[in-house]
Amino acid sequence: MRVLRPLLIALVVLGVLFVAADRIAVAVAESEAADHFRQAQPVEGDPEISIDGFPFLTQLLGGKLDEVHASARGMRAQDQGTSVRIDRFKADLHDVKFSNGFTTATAETLTGTVLITYADLTAAAPDGVTVSYGGSGSEPGTGEVKVIGRLSLLGRTWQKSVTSEVRLVDGGTVKLRARSIPGADQIPGLEGLVRERIDFSKKITGLPSGIELQKLEAGPDGVTIKLAGKGVSLSG
Repeated sequence: MRVLRPLLIALVVLGVLFVAADRIAVAVAESEAADHFRQAQPVEGDPEISIDGFPFLTQLLGGKLDEVHASARGMRAQDQGTSVRIDRFKADLHDVKFSNGFTTATAETLTGTVLITYADLTAAAPDGVTVSYGGSGSEPGTGEVKVIGRLSLLGRTWQKSVTSEVRLVDGGTVKLRARSIPGADQIPGLEGLVRERIDFSKKITGLPSGIELQKLEAGPDGVTIKLAGKGVSLSG
């Protein structure tokens, strides 16, 4: 028993050292991955990367991580010279391969969401148009938003408040269209003029390659779009 005791103590110490080394290694890897994500995908502040699974070192030696979680704030989607701010990006990545000193990361599959707030939709809308929450949509994958538009006509400034349907079309475009234009029949051509102002679309591009936009939901905080992808790169 006296012989075994030092051996057991040594094994415990080695186990503690291994766990400590493993946690240090994963922290370094998460920091490196976050740095390269920020370089490849400009965001506001620091992105967060967390690596699941223990031990990390054996996953690293195998060249593949079981599960990685990524989140970032303030990404930008470009659309024909304009941009749409994405308030929040969250993703769960599975079977992630890192290489070149964590400068390259590719996930076999990804699920996640992006959130575009109504303030950011308003900033991306035509001048004089504001967007706010209008309630849940009548069909799955849609939502309703309140849109207020102002336009000058016949020397007067007209202001219209309408309920617009917001949906995802063509695989990556957020489209807003008013269900109706109250009072549009009072002046010939008024509906077309109002719609030119308040009906608009914004294409969401610039996300990491391999990601597809699949479903849209409008909620009190903004428009949430569900993401899915295969062979997704988080490093350019």
